Amino acid sequence: MPENRFPCGPDRAGNGGGKEGPRETVCIETNRILDSCRDRDCYENVRVFLTDAGQELIDNGGLCSSQVRVKDAGIAWTYIGIDPVQFNRGFYAITIRYYVKLIMEACTAGGRSQEFDGIALLEKQAVLFGGESSVSVFRSSGECGGFCGGPEPCFKERSVPTAVVEVVEPIVLGSKIADVRAECPGGCHVRACDIPESICGCLSGPLAPEPAEETGCCCACRRVLTVSLGIFSMVRVVRPAQYLVTASEFIIPDKECVSGTPSDPCALFRSMAFPVGEFSPTGFPCGTVLQPEKPSHCGCGN
Repeated sequence: MPENRFPCGPDRAGNGGGKEGPRETVCIETNRILDSCRDRDCYENVRVFLTDAGQELIDNGGLCSSQVRVKDAGIAWTYIGIDPVQFNRGFYAITIRYYVKLIMEACTAGGRSQEFDGIALLEKQAVLFGGESSVSVFRSSGECGGFCGGPEPCFKERSVPTAVVEVVEPIVLGSKIADVRAECPGGCHVRACDIPESICGCLSGPLAPEPAEETGCCCACRRVLTVSLGIFSMVRVVRPAQYLVTASEFIIPDKECVSGTPSDPCALFRSMAFPVGEFSPTGFPCGTVLQPEKPSHCGCGN
């Protein structure tokens, strides 16, 4: 019947010839961004959970803060939790926990350097609008049983939206060794047991156990290494949605694949353009003021 015709059929009225191919109106399913935010977070004096070798070096090496530096910092994994906010329909609280792997270098006796690593935990929270939905979504997984079979894992999706976090690698702002008599830096709410075993597996050795004498502060009876980190991040909340879009049919490309020959494996490499941009540091954009009384110079002779 005409009134039951699927509305996403080809749009024969507007065929675009040539390289682009015929155009048509199609239905797609994608994620719609309902709310988003960006942030720059500074975490000061965060405790680093060290391996056995690193903790022994800190405890017995007689090191001072100037003899330890962070060589590399990278996010090993991120936990993202999302929960509805009570009495605020459509809003969701997002809890983010970064597991940051750090590689440190220390100066030991005789002027020798020694590397060790550890894990730091950073937490962030945000509240974003994620809308409401009362539908239940089921998707086939390819493992569903036959028509007369019993229940199979055709899974049901939750009605809550999805939180997506984009983050750059942490920027190390400082590091120091905290005195054993001082208060526990960063609070005592984070313990070594909070780190999943899979994250600990990326370290060079097992984490140092907590001291048996601790009575309330996580750094009692031992020295600790702390770092200050800066993180730029973007957080967004998305939900699946259906849209009508204008699309062009995929055309087979004219370009042929090129590969090096066994007799001359460097032929392809020699044909590549030299990446000049990789060796040229980005200059200041025009209009940037280096000093209050001196504008920047953009380009040669400007």
